[in-house]
Amino acid sequence: MSLILVTGGVRSGKSRFAEELARDAAQDVLYVATGKAWDDEMARRIELHRERRPDTWGLCELGGRLSESLDASKGYSVVLLDCLSTWVSGRLMDIPEQAWRDESITKEIVGEAKAWLDAVAQTNQTVIAVTSEVGLGGGAMSRLGRWFADILGDVNQQAARQADTVYAVIAGLPWRMKG
Repeated sequence: MSLILVTGGVRSGKSRFAEELARDAAQDVLYVATGKAWDDEMARRIELHRERRPDTWGLCELGGRLSESLDASKGYSVVLLDCLSTWVSGRLMDIPEQAWRDESITKEIVGEAKAWLDAVAQTNQTVIAVTSEVGLGGGAMSRLGRWFADILGDVNQQAARQADTVYAVIAGLPWRMKG
């Protein structure tokens, strides 16, 4: 097993770089999409990602749980999950406002990411996980935004600890930070 984490700011080129890594690693790639078309802009972003990917790649569109990707990935030597930050935001979008910052929900989401990372460590696949870095900007102005940053920060730290290789992509330029 090899876990590669690709992090960076929004629109930094991290997805494109991760796609290049996957393309260079193998022909049999499963693309695990975590984005949901909440609005027209997100639908267009999803379409742009779709257009960039080779037609030969498999596709798993997550319905919410990271564990869904584990069964779908059987038979592939490379799995590209794009991305952990969109997965976290999707999970939080389903939470009613009165439950925001509920510690049990935080533990559930972070625990699900940990369980997925532990399962990935048991595979013989190369797994490339994309995520957005939340630690470089200012603090979020909303309660939901701060909760998102806290959860994603924990998930990213877990992923970076377990990853064999970590890249940060800034302005389209990858910087190898680990491995």
